[in-house]
Amino acid sequence: MPDHSTASAKPGKFTGSEHYVATDDLKLAVNAALTLQRPLLIKGEPGTGKTMLAEEVAAALGRPLLQWHIKSTTKAQQGLYEYDAVSRLRDSQLGDERVKDIHNYIVKGVLWQAFTAEEPVVLLIDEIDKADIEFPNDLLREIDRMEFYVYETRELVRAKHRPLVVITSNNEKELPDAFLRRCFFHYIKFPDKQTMQQIVDVHFPHIKRDLLARALEAFYQVREVPGIKKKPSTSELIDWLKLLMAEDIAPETLHNPDNKAVVPPLHGALLKNEQDVHLFERLVFMSRNNR
Repeated sequence: MPDHSTASAKPGKFTGSEHYVATDDLKLAVNAALTLQRPLLIKGEPGTGKTMLAEEVAAALGRPLLQWHIKSTTKAQQGLYEYDAVSRLRDSQLGDERVKDIHNYIVKGVLWQAFTAEEPVVLLIDEIDKADIEFPNDLLREIDRMEFYVYETRELVRAKHRPLVVITSNNEKELPDAFLRRCFFHYIKFPDKQTMQQIVDVHFPHIKRDLLARALEAFYQVREVPGIKKKPSTSELIDWLKLLMAEDIAPETLHNPDNKAVVPPLHGALLKNEQDVHLFERLVFMSRNNR
């Protein structure tokens, strides 16, 4: 097999950052992807910091960050380039001199920008599972070989430096086996209470300890409700704590001395659909009746 690795500075090591609490196994995953020069595929519940990871890795390694946020209509070709034939036709009708050079109508995609950057970058392909099932397969060659051909201009675009590609998925669709083989995979487990406390401390270093303890207890109680449709995530906990502090909510309002369930104040930050609100309210009602 030919060697398609590209010249680059010796990759640094990711050791976490003061703005992002990374577990040891997550740090190992990032560094494994750097060593293997393979894309890092990150899965986990929505709101567990997958997108933020790419931002923090880029900052920690001192690399520029390029982001490609995937939608249901996104096509792989858009990441490479697009040929704007409509604009060229319009300009030809107007007698514009630009039509003589087709390069004027080639719109460079984020992969092209990453490949031709003067220094190694971190490339985030966010929520890849939102796209059509063929989307990952359509990028196999380009991500594997770090090059692609532009047919309109008859040029080969080859990466000057191999970017660290971070791909996130919310598991909405299964990804093709051929694509998975080319990635280093890591699943971000939902943080336990101790890790969550570290995450909160990053955002709110001066939060009252008793408020945080009661809030975490109530938060995990909501997550553990059987049948809940959308469990509140880390980002929703951060929003909720921000509201609790802004409204100066007393810690005792988050706790029932009999260990019965209570509807947490400002629960709209945690529960995002009416089915889950009704479910939790019924649980509280049943809990009170069982005293």
